Amino acid sequence: MSILAWIVFGGLAGFVASRLTGGGGGMIFDIIVGIVGAMLGGFLMNQFGQSGVTGWNWPSFGVAVLGAVVLLVILRLVRGGGGFRGRGR
Repeated sequence: MSILAWIVFGGLAGFVASRLTGGGGGMIFDIIVGIVGAMLGGFLMNQFGQSGVTGWNWPSFGVAVLGAVVLLVILRLVRGGGGFRGRGR
């Protein structure tokens, strides 16, 4: 994928992941989390013998979102955020 495609793909994956985990760090944060999450998700899937991010398709998007969710959970634990904060709290 081109760099522009990675930015759009990462932005969408990061946006979905941040909404699933109840957080939000802004557009740039979502893009970075989505791109790094796609790489992390691809690495994790390869460790389990599955294909990672293979292009612009639904399975790859799911892997990217999964990786971004894992990344957000790790970031929260490292920053001392502990659990997830629900909306409205």
